[in-house]
Amino acid sequence: MAAVPCQETHAGWLVAERSEAPEPCATGAPLRFAPATLVTLLLATLLATDASAQDSNLPGGPNSSLVGGVSAGMQRRPLTLAEHSWTYRLLPEPKPIQKNDLVTVLVDYKTQVVSEGEVDRKKKADGTMVLKDWILLKGLWAVPDPQTLGDPTIGGSMSNKYRAEATLESLDTMKLSIACRITDIRPNGNLILEGHRTMKNNLEQWDISLTGEVRPEDIGADNTIDSEAIADLFVDKRESGHVRDGYRRGWFLQWLDLIQPF
Repeated sequence: MAAVPCQETHAGWLVAERSEAPEPCATGAPLRFAPATLVTLLLATLLATDASAQDSNLPGGPNSSLVGGVSAGMQRRPLTLAEHSWTYRLLPEPKPIQKNDLVTVLVDYKTQVVSEGEVDRKKKADGTMVLKDWILLKGLWAVPDPQTLGDPTIGGSMSNKYRAEATLESLDTMKLSIACRITDIRPNGNLILEGHRTMKNNLEQWDISLTGEVRPEDIGADNTIDSEAIADLFVDKRESGHVRDGYRRGWFLQWLDLIQPF
């Protein structure tokens, strides 16, 4: 058979230019491969070797000492992060909670109220009263006694008008952190918190108190609790000093607001 020129394909095989079945090239012709073909073959060989090595190291693999992947009376051990992860980190055991332990409560309280009201009331009344029938007592008898000057008459009118407009807009914000002590532990495991703080700057003084009940699982890893997770939360904040005296109401204004005479 006469030799025919060969052509290199992407798979690395040498085939003839004719439409016949692939035949090897003439004896002595060197096999030539493209650089991309060599890289593809090298990567495929490395991946196959790595997969075979991993399969042989897994429990039940071909090189495992277990017969048939699972030995008699022994089950395959499950894969865990602690044994097969490079970044696994064992978390510390949570500290048991006891009485008199301290936790930090983060108070973030916001309320906004907008209320508007309007009242327009009018009242008018007219009345006239006349005494027409008079009697005169004579012994055991009552006889008619008409008035010679006419019957007494009473007349009157009343008019009342009331109009009121009111607008209320309130915005309250309180944000603080306070250390609280666990004063009691309920039978169901809930914790009773109580904390006090006093801050004084010259003649200005701030007193803050907090009480409430919280579940142990609501305590974060950093030993903090959000105020939203506290039941029966009571926060008392009091101020005293020159600033407080500047805007507080006097006793007379408090009395007027209490009875509201106008």
